[in-house]
Amino acid sequence: MSGWMSWFAGKKNTTEGARDAIVGLRQQLLMLEKKEEHLNKKIEEEMKKAKGNATSNKRLAMAALRQKKAHENELDRIAGTRLTLETQVNAIESANLNAETMVAMKKGADALKGIHSNLTAEGVDATMDKIREQMDLTNEISDAISNPVGMGIVLDEDDLKDELEALEQEQLDDRLAGADRVPSHIPTSPIGQTAGPSRVAAQAEEDDEEAQLRQLQAELAM
Repeated sequence: MSGWMSWFAGKKNTTEGARDAIVGLRQQLLMLEKKEEHLNKKIEEEMKKAKGNATSNKRLAMAALRQKKAHENELDRIAGTRLTLETQVNAIESANLNAETMVAMKKGADALKGIHSNLTAEGVDATMDKIREQMDLTNEISDAISNPVGMGIVLDEDDLKDELEALEQEQLDDRLAGADRVPSHIPTSPIGQTAGPSRVAAQAEEDDEEAQLRQLQAELAM
């Protein structure tokens, strides 16, 4: 914590130093601008003096031109100084902007580091697995709520098939039992005839039909 505070204090001092330097340089530029204005006026005055004495007093005119030249040389030096100061101001402002940018980027990096300090790939995978488990449980609960038929009773399909086959067999047995009750005698002749050759033939045919019927029952029961 102390290191962070010392860094912050150092950063604050650096920012304030850059601001003070820029302010001082701009003040110096203002002074040079005023000096330039003064020199330009002096140059105009010396030029007027030289023109006014060009024919009447050449010595005075030459002195005015020399003074004018000296002011122009001073003006050139001031222009060079101004250029140097302006370059320095621009450099400081650019450096200060870069420093502020780096501070912002460092804060962003620290924020990301803080966010990711408690995050790992394994932890994220474990969390996603838990989320998937809970989603599966949610889907199962939703399915149970939306399909209340049976009230939780699990039906065995094999038991249902066995029960259906038993019902089918029961119906088949009932039909076969009805076939067993077919009349086994032939009504007596209207004219009161007793058993004769025709009666014996009819009885044999009836026995043969019963035998066929029993065979059919046995085949159906298989």
